[in-house]
Amino acid sequence: MIAASLFALMAVTVGCKQADSASAANAETTLTNDINNNDMSDTTNVNKEDAIVKISTTMGDIKVRLFGDTPRHRDNFIKLAKEGFYDGVLFHRVINDFMVQTGDPDSKNAPKGKMLGSGGPDYTLEAEIVYPKHFHKRGALAAARQGDQVNPERRSSGSQFYIVTGKAYNEANLGQMEQQLQMAQQQGIFNRLAGENMAKIRELQAKGDRDGLMELQNELIAITEAEAAQNPAKLTEEQRAAYTTEGGTPHLDNQYTVFGEVISGMDVVDAIQKVSTDRNDRPVEDVKIISVEVEE
Repeated sequence: MIAASLFALMAVTVGCKQADSASAANAETTLTNDINNNDMSDTTNVNKEDAIVKISTTMGDIKVRLFGDTPRHRDNFIKLAKEGFYDGVLFHRVINDFMVQTGDPDSKNAPKGKMLGSGGPDYTLEAEIVYPKHFHKRGALAAARQGDQVNPERRSSGSQFYIVTGKAYNEANLGQMEQQLQMAQQQGIFNRLAGENMAKIRELQAKGDRDGLMELQNELIAITEAEAAQNPAKLTEEQRAAYTTEGGTPHLDNQYTVFGEVISGMDVVDAIQKVSTDRNDRPVEDVKIISVEVEE
């Protein structure tokens, strides 16, 4: 099964340049008992490198903590907030029991039915995946990005982000998720190796040397399996506890940069995820960010 998946990945890597939308949900196409009381963590425990930001929306306020150990994402978010970049942008992609996504500047005053999700500033951010410390539990704030085929370095969108809602899983579900994470880990390793060997792959293709391609593929699979075995993808006890109680989106773990978390206003996020949406997951009635304020 692994070999078949890796062979399919090689076909994609070698044979095409497939475009992907800058969205959080590419992997599916992302604190405590106080969650229900709308007070998800203690702001007195903020590290000096963390930042607190209030996102005011047309459905209420959401307060988030930006992590100090993801400084590029923290500083970029603060910069954009102070510039008023987010003022007026829509929550353009909303999926119940999954996540709510925003940050596309093209969504400002966008007419009904307009396809959204590909806008942003003229840059991307280097990934800061601090995993498993930061993972896709309910309330996690993470950066959207393009898919691995066009973005193997997993660089983040310069502005688009999503807040995880997700759902709770039982232990059997988590076992299956863990297997998927391990497959994703192996595919990611293989994808990287294929990229590093692209010149050789193209040379073999040009010669029509299918046996040579098969030999190279088997070599890369062996390297992939050995590398993955050294540090297999497994859920931590903290992840298991969060995913079986509060919920989240574990299939996105270690693939997107999680750079913050909701500390109050999760009821607002829940209300946003429940709104009616069109076939592109855009809310039928616009849900808008009014302003983003950084607490000094």
